[in-house]
Amino acid sequence: MLQGICLMLPLGGCLLSNDKPDPGLDIPVAYEYGPKRPVLADAAVPSLDWWRGFRSKELTEFIEEAQLANLDIAVAIAQIVQADAQSRVAGAPLLPMVALNGAATRSRPSQTTGGNSSSGSGGSEFNNLSASLTASYEIDFWGKNRAALRAAEESAVASRYNREVVSLATVVSVANTYFQVLAAQERLRIARQNVASASRILNLIKQQFAAGTASDLNVAQQESLVNTQRASIPPLVQTLRQNEAALALLIARPPERVVVRGGSLRSVTIPRVTPGLPSELVAQRPDIRQAEAQLAAANANVYNARAQLLPSITLTGEGGYQSAVLQTLLRPESMFYTATAGLTQPIFEGGKLLGNLDLQKGVQDQLVQSYRKAVISAFTDVDKALIAVRETALAERLQQDVVNSSRRAFDLSDQQLRAGTLNLITLLQVEQTLFQAEDALAQARLARLQAVVSVYQALGGGWLPKPVDTADAR
Repeated sequence: MLQGICLMLPLGGCLLSNDKPDPGLDIPVAYEYGPKRPVLADAAVPSLDWWRGFRSKELTEFIEEAQLANLDIAVAIAQIVQADAQSRVAGAPLLPMVALNGAATRSRPSQTTGGNSSSGSGGSEFNNLSASLTASYEIDFWGKNRAALRAAEESAVASRYNREVVSLATVVSVANTYFQVLAAQERLRIARQNVASASRILNLIKQQFAAGTASDLNVAQQESLVNTQRASIPPLVQTLRQNEAALALLIARPPERVVVRGGSLRSVTIPRVTPGLPSELVAQRPDIRQAEAQLAAANANVYNARAQLLPSITLTGEGGYQSAVLQTLLRPESMFYTATAGLTQPIFEGGKLLGNLDLQKGVQDQLVQSYRKAVISAFTDVDKALIAVRETALAERLQQDVVNSSRRAFDLSDQQLRAGTLNLITLLQVEQTLFQAEDALAQARLARLQAVVSVYQALGGGWLPKPVDTADAR
């Protein structure tokens, strides 16, 4: 069961446990849509710099710049600094608190109320000089302060995994946005080529119309097709510019300072990646590791809340020098000290301590369920990504066949048009089919690239190399 069962153990049983939480789920032995031979699956698990597998120098440059300059990553790093500082604050009660005290007092009692007025001393003035060290220490008998420190340390660990989550999301966003820029460039290039092709055919039809072999309707229909292709260009330009601006934000630069050379989606290599074993995913996904650390912090907070119900033992000591005259302040006879041991047992605080315990238990239960959801979501993400990779690869291949057959039909129609043996209605249909097929092919290629990126994201980014077993090496 999950570490949440520590609630049922005696005080102190959970805090010292370093076991990772068991999600209590049925973890499959292999992915349904992954490789069927796990031995070969390990050959292509994600490398740490997995984005280099796309063989795009420009993409690599953008990703490396984003890792250094992205503002979301900068925020996550600042949160790590805060969490580390909070750990130091939480660890302070485990050490004695020492303070240096110095005081100089000059006083005179009232002549009307002071005891010296009757003796005729005339309201004497008194000096009191003191210098001392004060130390106090709470004996952490029940582990309350250690639990608070453990909770802060686990929160600091969670902040580091949060930084990895943000970094992975940033890298994935850069890759997807860059591919969207390439797709927009390619679709824009296809649209302009289609305008040129349709305009060339329009000129041929106008020549036939001038020769009396084509009707005015044929000219109007072809002009409509040309104008339709021209009208498709502004939305593509808008998409291109907006994606360039989104990419600029990811690398923390104004859009005016970003130039995407781009090119074609076909120049991007599609890497092969395998998901490894499902049992390995729990140790690789940073969001799962973050949920683990948050759950460990919640366990420690429950322990701390319980310990607050028990007595606290405090030792206090003070020692130094005290004198009425400065020149005798540091003499041995001016030394003084006090030592105190105190025990405080909460009895009635309006339900604050019990309410805090129930609150921490509720937070713990929430994080238990969040951890379970993170694990289930991880397996779901991998399966969805693997399905997307397989189906988008098939869709691209089939769409390429559509483009090839449409291109062949278009070329044959062009030849027959020049020979004057083609029905112009058939030509319009062939043109529209080809133009739509080429645009759909660019979108299918983009979907496949994004599906591959989703696999890397679902697997938690790059995986550290497995340690080499020296016994096996021999």
